[in-house]
Amino acid sequence: MTQISGSTALVTGGASGIGLLMGEMLLQKGLAKLIVWDVSAANIETARARLGDKASFAQVDVTDTAVVLEAVAALDHSVDILVNNAGIIVGKPFADHTHAEIDRTMAVNSAALMHLARALLPAMIAQGRGHIVNIASAAGMVANPNMSVYCASKWAVIGWSDSLRLEMEAARTGVKVTTVTPYYIDTGMFHGVTSPIIPILKPEPTAAKIIRAIERNRILLRMPGLVYTLPLVRGLLPTRLFDLVVGRFMGIYASMKGFKGRGA
Repeated sequence: MTQISGSTALVTGGASGIGLLMGEMLLQKGLAKLIVWDVSAANIETARARLGDKASFAQVDVTDTAVVLEAVAALDHSVDILVNNAGIIVGKPFADHTHAEIDRTMAVNSAALMHLARALLPAMIAQGRGHIVNIASAAGMVANPNMSVYCASKWAVIGWSDSLRLEMEAARTGVKVTTVTPYYIDTGMFHGVTSPIIPILKPEPTAAKIIRAIERNRILLRMPGLVYTLPLVRGLLPTRLFDLVVGRFMGIYASMKGFKGRGA
């Protein structure tokens, strides 16, 4: 069991959405210190008004590794729980992406998690405990039109995160790793998506389940429960049949057609 009470947690993308909700819930569990990183100054001010002096805030672009390392060096306390939550999506056909959009999506959603975890791991290993929580996505298990680069970035997170877990376990470091693969969450990030069969997740219960997964040292948290069947179904069905069931019957492949995102 990971002890939240009395611990220090760092949440990236923590000034809005489920990041902010998770921060609040961690504080309710007796967290001693909450560190919130976010790229948006406006979101930070909103979160500061909501959390008050219960949290410290820093405007950090997690794609700038030099800035990340400086921010880590400036911390006045070692981090016990890291929640790699920051993420972005460009919802359009791959051929319409700019090269800058490809680079930034991969940087925010994949590389930034690795660099930050790498920076914090030595202290965690030295103290013999710690917990790294990586927010991936169900899109890291199923390809989906109009979110190809996002899918690629989340596939990368899942592979890296579980490899990191195995390394931490093999070396008996005491550092736990949890990989989270939620379906669409009803936040501004996915505004406009549709899902006729699988329910779109609500932010509050989603955040609460992640906090419980931290407490219980869950290896994988997939939401909703139907997502647990995806690897089995994908492995058993021929690709064309899988496309028919998931794409046409469940409507997943058309889910991004009305996507507007935070720009709406």
